[in-house]
Amino acid sequence: MASVGILAGILFAIAIGAMSPGPSFILVSRTSVLHSRLHGLASALGMGLGGAVFATLALVGLVALLQQVAWLYLLLKIAGGLYLIYLGVRIWQGARVPLSDTQGESLGQRPSVWRSFGMAFATQVSNPKTAVVYASIFAALMPADPPTVLLLALPPAIFAVEAAWYAIVALAFSAPRSQRVYLRWKTWVDGLAALVIGGLGLRLVGEGLVLFRR
Repeated sequence: MASVGILAGILFAIAIGAMSPGPSFILVSRTSVLHSRLHGLASALGMGLGGAVFATLALVGLVALLQQVAWLYLLLKIAGGLYLIYLGVRIWQGARVPLSDTQGESLGQRPSVWRSFGMAFATQVSNPKTAVVYASIFAALMPADPPTVLLLALPPAIFAVEAAWYAIVALAFSAPRSQRVYLRWKTWVDGLAALVIGGLGLRLVGEGLVLFRR
């Protein structure tokens, strides 16, 4: 029973973090309203897998390695930032493109569900700080000698929490009303999304470069 309580506490903390607005939320909501509910749900699964990967990294101690080998952590931070900048630029470029052209329906080039999944996974793992946050939550809430069943349960449980939250986002933003609002304000919505995602990417790169010079 103690393990269940510990697991519930960790998952609650992870869920609160997942619900905080950020590039993951923007990507899933935009994918859902721009393409389809299925694409949005695929993005939710990609986010869940990214969370499970970070949980596994934290549990096996790779986060401690990143903290000790400073250049490796900085390299990952800069690489993740550059990816987010690239993603922001792509969204910005498509902000004024008509929706039919963006979807590519007339050309038979609508993005595949797997592509939506892969883009969501890449966005989720683009910020190595998330792994450090996971490790901090584990250190604060787990006992010094956690039972094996708890260690085995954490990655799939975190996958379920992350995927479930973003599935809710996908279902909400793929609704017809959400799509009508998006159609009306597409240029502004995409522009804001590009600025937020690109801004976070610039922040990650900037932080990485500052730390690298020290």
